This record gives sequence, C-alpha cells and structure tokens, in this order.
Amino acid sequence: MDSLQLTQEWDKVFPQSDLVDHQKITFTNHFGITLAADQYTPKHYEGKLPALAICGPFGAVKEQASGLYAQTMAKRGFLTIAFDPSFTGESSGTLRDVFSLDINTEDYQAAVDYLSNLDLVDPKRIGIIGICGWGCISLNAAANDPRIQATAAITMYDMPRVGAWSYFDQGTAANRYESKKQIAAMRTKEYATKQYAKAGGCFSYPAPDDQPDFVKQYSAYYKTKRGYHPRSVNSNDGWLMQAQTGWMNNAILAHPEDLKNAVLIVHGEKAHSRYMGEDTFKKLTGDNKQLLIVPNATHTDLYDGGENHVIPFDDITAFFNQYLS
Repeated sequence: MDSLQLTQEWDKVFPQSDLVDHQKITFTNHFGITLAADQYTPKHYEGKLPALAICGPFGAVKEQASGLYAQTMAKRGFLTIAFDPSFTGESSGTLRDVFSLDINTEDYQAAVDYLSNLDLVDPKRIGIIGICGWGCISLNAAANDPRIQATAAITMYDMPRVGAWSYFDQGTAANRYESKKQIAAMRTKEYATKQYAKAGGCFSYPAPDDQPDFVKQYSAYYKTKRGYHPRSVNSNDGWLMQAQTGWMNNAILAHPEDLKNAVLIVHGEKAHSRYMGEDTFKKLTGDNKQLLIVPNATHTDLYDGGENHVIPFDDITAFFNQYLS
C-alpha cells in the first residue's frame, strides 16, 4: 500500500457537522492503487450500521459533492465513505488526472471490500452512490458486484456515450476517429518529452456568454467558492488529453440483466444530462428500479442543492432504508 500524505484539517466546500464523527481512511484496489477517503459515522447508533460508498462528480474530489452526500447520509444513520478516484485527489496512481472505466469500477468494489470488513458495518447492508459521471460507473460496479445491495445514480452522465458521440449524440464516427488520430499523434510526442497536455477544466466564472447554459453552470460550481477545490480536476486544468480516448470504445452495463439489486436514478427536470439517465433506466429490469425527476432542478443543482436545496435526501434515504433493511 502506498503511503499517502492526507490533509487532516477540514478543507471541504461544505461546513462540518457535529452530528457525525469524521476520519481519514485509505484502502487499496486490486490494481494496487491506494485510495484516500473520508469516513463519516453517526455519533449515536445501535448495532451494526448500513454503509454507503460515494464518489463523484466526474472530475471532482471527496471534498466537494460526494463529501456533502456522505456527511448528510451519515446524519441519517449510515456509515459512509466519500473517496477520491484512482489517479486523482489524494489517492495514488501515476500518471495523474487520468481515468479508466475498468479501474474506476474497481474503485467502488474496493470500497465495498473495505466496508465489508469494518466491525461497525453489516456487510449485507452495503450500497453505493454515484454522482454525475460516477453515476454510470456506480451502475457498472453494481452489475459486477452482487454485494452491492442498492445503488443511487444522481444526475448521471453516461460517460462512454458522451465520449463516443459527444453531447446529445451530435458527434459522428468521423469526428471520433479524427480525435483519436490527434491524440495518437500527441502521445508519440508526449512519450518523448514527458510533458502532458491537459484538456482544460471549467471556464473561469462567469463563463463566456456564447457558451451553453450547462457549461455556465459548471463554472458557477467549480470556479467559485460554492465548489472550488485546489485538488479538483474540473476546478483546475482538467483531465489529461491522452485519457480522452478511454471513453471512445467503451460501454457501461454490457449486461444490464446482471444488475439485479435495487437502483434509484435521480435527475433534474432541467438537467442537460437528463436523457442519459432516462435512457439508462430503460435498460434496467426488475420491479426494484426507480426513476426520480426533481422539478426545476439543473444538473449541478444536484451537486450541492443549488439555491433552493433541491437534493431529495428524504427520497434517497427512504430508498436505502427500504433496500438496506
């Protein structure tokens, strides 16, 4: 296990609650990467606890939305961990700021390994939450791992779909192949120089007027006091350009019929990503699958609640209480 230097002071974008205990922890996935996480435990409980592993949004760190969800769900009776994905935040892995559907799916399963071995946790009552791009990764993990009894995918992106076809499926195979050619040429040069180009994070706030509303919403979260964090990929220089081809020949839920346990997909009514959650929901089978559309909410409103505190924590809690009972 790599030795990580973890920040001990509270450096989240949300205030600390005095209703839960907080500690830094680490665990290792089966690729040998050590992941850093914040663990939140209710101060008052009886018996073994249900547990949740939480990650996302894609390009965020545990000090942002996933930590807010983790602390809030701990206040509601769950032991929770919010973790940094491999290659990002305080977790290990080199090169930095890259991603992999396979490795990131394993990140969730390694989190379940950790939770399953905690004395405080009932290993038969473990669920996961994925936010934004980690919504699709959470579903992938749940289809792989029957230990995961319930999964909530919040304001989810289907990352391979966007990677292959761009937003709203407006890309073409020719566009995709041209991107692959450009990145392949870049890799040849970067191997020699060991200097790696970044895709660029969000626009500085406010984003230019000619950008779509959802791009402006990202800047309003990642580039302001509301959500900025110095370790966040999206708050800073973005992902390595080399990594971008990682989504172009992948797909989530190759066997959706294997996802037998409970699923809740939550989307905002006004989210640009809503079509991804709705289309993914259509692939799922069984009477333990739910789709919840939050009135008037945008994509990033479900990161931190937005101005109107729209995250449906009561519904999310009821879902996990039902399926982790």
